[in-house]
This record gives sequence, structure tokens and C-alpha cells, in this order.
Amino acid sequence: MFESTCDLYDRFEATARVADAAFRDYGRRHRFSGEAVTVKCFEDNSRVKELLATPGKGKVLVVDGGGSLRAALMGDLIAKSAVKNEWEGVIIHGCVRDTGVLITLDLGIKALGAIPRKTVRNGEGQTGLAISFAGIRVNPGDRIFADEDGVLVLDPSEAP
Repeated sequence: MFESTCDLYDRFEATARVADAAFRDYGRRHRFSGEAVTVKCFEDNSRVKELLATPGKGKVLVVDGGGSLRAALMGDLIAKSAVKNEWEGVIIHGCVRDTGVLITLDLGIKALGAIPRKTVRNGEGQTGLAISFAGIRVNPGDRIFADEDGVLVLDPSEAP
């Protein structure tokens, strides 16, 4: 467990990056942290599915979905894969679906909203690059902290 995002912000105010207050909790785990693994995709969850099917202990998948509210980038099947592969959490600048199941999973999940429509899966998207959304920049390897108050990002060299 870690200090709250509020306490971390107070300690690292000069360098902490805080996401705009738009994210809602969808997983059972409301407090999670880990090393950022990044993906940028728009209404195509191919890379999200691929990454969450790999070992994720100590990692948080951070998805720049372009803020799309038209299609869900993660549902119950992909989230169950994340749990099986021990991911700490997933932060999606976009939507999820199957929220009745997501809330039962031991996984941190933050997203902008929920919608029944799934995405296409055409193999599009980029991984391992710096992404920017919700007023923050996230680099691969950054340290992510998420709780009931929001999402905070620190450079790995200064993270507790």
C-alpha cells in the first residue's frame, strides 16, 4: 500500500503530475500503484488485450484512448486476463463495459465512463511511448499512484 495521492502531492508538489478529475473507479481495488506501461489507441483495443495477457505484477496499464466515449476499450474478458496476469490496475482515457463484473474483480480500474458498445480489433495502436491526456504526460516506466482522490504520476527516480 502507498500514501494517499493527496499526501504524495503534498510531498512532491513541484514535480507531481495530477490527472484532471474525470476518472471513475470501476474495479474492486480503488487504491493501486505501479510502473506505467503505455498504449495509445483509438476505438481499437487490440494492444490493450495483448498487453494485459502478459505478466503485469507491479505494473499499471495506462491507455490513451483519445477520450472516446463511443466504444469500450476494456470489458470483463480482458479485465479477467489482467487479473490472471497479476496487473495492479488499468487507467483508460476512454470507456469500459461489463461494469457489473468489473466491480467484482481484484483490479484497479479507472476510466472516463461506461458504454455497452465494444471497439473494433484491427491490430491498431502503439505501445511503449510517452502519452498525454487529462492534463498529464505519462512516460513508460513512470510511477503511477491511483486512489479515490485521483491519479498522480511521478518520475521513477523520485517515487517512494
